[in-house]
Amino acid sequence: MVRITLSLLLCAVLHSGAGAQEQSLFPRGVKAENVHHTGDIWLYLPTDTTQQYNYHLAVATSAPGAKLDWHLHPAGQQLVITAGVGYYQERDQPVRVVRKGDIVQCTPGVEHWHGATQGEGVVYLAITGNAPTEWREPVPQVEYAAIDVQASVEDELLRLSRDKWQWMADRDADRLAGLFHERARFVHMGGSWGKDREVEVIRSGGIHYKHAEIHDASVSVVDDTAVLLNDITLTAVVGGHEVVNPFEVPEVYKRQDGEWKLLSLSFTRLTSR
Repeated sequence: MVRITLSLLLCAVLHSGAGAQEQSLFPRGVKAENVHHTGDIWLYLPTDTTQQYNYHLAVATSAPGAKLDWHLHPAGQQLVITAGVGYYQERDQPVRVVRKGDIVQCTPGVEHWHGATQGEGVVYLAITGNAPTEWREPVPQVEYAAIDVQASVEDELLRLSRDKWQWMADRDADRLAGLFHERARFVHMGGSWGKDREVEVIRSGGIHYKHAEIHDASVSVVDDTAVLLNDITLTAVVGGHEVVNPFEVPEVYKRQDGEWKLLSLSFTRLTSR
């Protein structure tokens, strides 16, 4: 019953169409005192779960520019972004841009902060393990003001592309299957095919992308589509034979349900470097 109730609540939130400045599925709630955050944040508790379950729920609406201090959750937390655009950052890691449909996993014991962007608010449902939050220092305003949304998205895509090459080297077909768009196309020197065949080729070892040395990479983002260009030297095992070739590899990503999915990848062999 608990699992069904929580699932229904999540579905209702994700399909509510609520925006940071639009009418939300839930009331905005009560404006929180500025104790562990800066800017304006409103909290609404849809139900009291603390007496019966090992988690509690809260809907937070953050005005543009609002942000929480650094903190950690001993029992973990998940954030379901329901509207707007926000930031999430773990200690010593790059800033991540989050949007409607994204689900953020706040690992137990890992220090992090999150909040709205400077130009747009954010709304999220927080599912928090039943243990007191441990608060740290505020996020310096000068560092917050220096965050560039576009640059953060580009960094996210470049990291995702690098991770993809590693997953290929590791033959991690399951993780790649989650990254590939259902309508993805892969263009090789010997032909082209879709997602299912590419995943099976990697899983079976038909092509083993043993190592990709990245010489240069750039990305251009337009709305929910991104084009990433790699200049690489690829060491691969094909038909039992190891081959090394320089390639230019264009990748196209599409944002779907809050996640970037690889829509197209093609290998163009360079005659010289």
